[in-house]
Amino acid sequence: MDKQQKINEFNGKIKRVIIAEEEIKTAIKKAGKQISDSYDGRPILLVSILKGAFVFMADLCRAIEVPCEIGFMCAQSYFSGTQSSGVVQITKDLDQDISGYHVVIVEDIIDTGRTLNEIVKILKARNPLSLRVVTLLDKPSRRVVEFNPDLALFTIPDFFVIGYGLDCSELYRNLPYIAEYAE
Repeated sequence: MDKQQKINEFNGKIKRVIIAEEEIKTAIKKAGKQISDSYDGRPILLVSILKGAFVFMADLCRAIEVPCEIGFMCAQSYFSGTQSSGVVQITKDLDQDISGYHVVIVEDIIDTGRTLNEIVKILKARNPLSLRVVTLLDKPSRRVVEFNPDLALFTIPDFFVIGYGLDCSELYRNLPYIAEYAE
């Protein structure tokens, strides 16, 4: 397959844009202000859930006006397809002790709720000063566990999305918008 065929195949899987780049930027600016106001100058630790949330975290971090540090965890339940496996696997843990921090977990999407439910249990056991969850996308119709984020920038219906850090088999993270994936 030549380069142009690969590009055409890549673009052919983008069914439609559901959240435009400008909408994302506006929502992140608003969320950054809300988070800054909530912590009123107290330093926070933003914890990005890799890989999908790295783009969102980078932009959110720049929109926050209080001192913040960053940390990374990697957890996955999607291994190579478009359906959650139902098994949450922590593949990278935080490097720092969080007991002296106000922790804000930054997630790309909450679908079944399993992954965030497990991460929240793990981090609460480490006694942070406070713990909140901010997600770019919330898909409550897919919940299989009781879980609600403290802040969701967008609520979406039940379809598979790509772009702005979200992938399908490691592709499409570089799209500057959120799109529905054409399966």
